[in-house]
Amino acid sequence: MLFWIFFAVLVIQRLAELLIARKNEKYLLSKGAFEAGHDHYKWMVGIHTCFFISFLGEVLLFHKQPAFWWWFPFLLFLLAQCARVWCISSLGHFWNTKIIILPGAHVVAKGPYKYIRHPNYVIVTLEIITIPLVFQAYFTMVIFLILNAVILSVRIPEEEKALQEATNYNAHFEGKHRFLPGDDH
Repeated sequence: MLFWIFFAVLVIQRLAELLIARKNEKYLLSKGAFEAGHDHYKWMVGIHTCFFISFLGEVLLFHKQPAFWWWFPFLLFLLAQCARVWCISSLGHFWNTKIIILPGAHVVAKGPYKYIRHPNYVIVTLEIITIPLVFQAYFTMVIFLILNAVILSVRIPEEEKALQEATNYNAHFEGKHRFLPGDDH
């Protein structure tokens, strides 16, 4: 029962995020924005969809149960959700699951973006670790950590290139680390 509640909350959360992303995409496109990285987006969606299918399958097929230490990854997961809300609220209508670029826009450099360039990718990676750990789904965690690293190695350079070409990205983020707080200076 606990697993189904957890899984349902994850699915509802992802669906809500997709609705927010769609609304933001329509708004930005109406203002003259364009999508970058379209070719890899389907792969990213596929990886994230397969992550949930794998998690569901591993837990159900192998009768996985929370370990006695389940509360630790669950607490990290909850902290990641708070950080996700911080990212979404900081970016406002610029938040999206796609790379949607509004030429000439000023890059958002507040909230977690004040400290690092890609906090949402840190959060997604933390989720790929913590969600399976709650129910000891180690296979799912390892496989999708690798797949996530591969897709991010494509996505992040494409996103940064589009932002550098169409916005003031370099003015705000030159010298900032991608994933950890601090400056390169």
